[in-house]
Amino acid sequence: MSLSLQSPLKLGKYELAHRVVMAPLTRMRASNPGSSQTALNAQYYGQRASSGGLIIAEATQISWQGKGYPQTPGIHTSNQVAGWREVVEAVHKKGGLIFLQLWHVGRISHSSHNPDGALPVSASAVRPAGEAFTADFKRVPFETPRALETEEIPLIIEAYARAAENAMQAGFDGVELHGANGYLIEQFLQDSTNIRTDRYGGSIQNRVRLLTETVDALIDLWGAPRVGVRLSPFSNVNDANETDPLSLYREAIGILSSRHIAYLHLIEPRVNAGLIEDQNLKAPSSVAALFRQSFGGALITSGGFSRESADSLIRAGIADAIAFGRAFIANPDLPHRFAIGAPLNPYDRSTFYGGSEKGYIDYPTLAEQVVTGGI
Repeated sequence: MSLSLQSPLKLGKYELAHRVVMAPLTRMRASNPGSSQTALNAQYYGQRASSGGLIIAEATQISWQGKGYPQTPGIHTSNQVAGWREVVEAVHKKGGLIFLQLWHVGRISHSSHNPDGALPVSASAVRPAGEAFTADFKRVPFETPRALETEEIPLIIEAYARAAENAMQAGFDGVELHGANGYLIEQFLQDSTNIRTDRYGGSIQNRVRLLTETVDALIDLWGAPRVGVRLSPFSNVNDANETDPLSLYREAIGILSSRHIAYLHLIEPRVNAGLIEDQNLKAPSSVAALFRQSFGGALITSGGFSRESADSLIRAGIADAIAFGRAFIANPDLPHRFAIGAPLNPYDRSTFYGGSEKGYIDYPTLAEQVVTGGI
């Protein structure tokens, strides 16, 4: 039988009704101060839930130290847990599943986000090129981060574990570790940002240690079938760079495969995760195809797919599910539209980050367009 986006899929301990996944999408609409989700966020996620479908919730910081952008949500206070619980309930009412993406931005931060004004931290004291977001949405040059001491690293892993436990209290169905896009986990993975000489630096085996130990901590809490990991091999987002990405990511993905996690989520680098417009033409055309044989479990890939190109990838056995970002922003009923071949709403890039209802909960479903004569 030929597979497609509409085929069911076993993902860890869950049975998905289709293979259209909502990608984790930073929207900068959490409360300020507090970084908690609100009824507005619950409405947004509830709109995009579908029976038997998977939503990977937006990147969510595990601590104040891990925050890098204004009005992004956290999962490290009781109010944040309560706010996320409202979101989860809205998704579950529609029969959907929702995983929470756990996030520490590392050096891609600014001291204004930290309550005590401390510098961002990273694997090493290497300042990224480009500009940071301050707590009040201003753009300023990145600061040089402070390198984490060896004895601090177990505290970082503990923060991930506490966040994962809080996600469980909020009712999530699982968690995804954000190991992509130049944030803290990737800063330890790559040799341009990790020049350490301790057991977390130097060789590839040492540089993957933080990823491995963090995943193991999440598995201890959730069980492997409810843990996913997102990686972005060959990406240059947030000044990421690695001398030998093929060897590095084969090692990392092989370790993840041996842990029998729910899924591996790869970002195709040629569209740079939608974060910047320029294509990375030096990257391979498909990291999903490149690493398919290195991972024995379910593979999700994301990055600028259409319904047709997604179907083609699934039919070829290169990926098991496709995560959509911008298409899901503009089309809350995206799985239904794909199922019947309906046209898609165009997205408004100017409303992606920050703001309120506009460009967030006001995109119409196909049914609403039919009623109003908009289609």
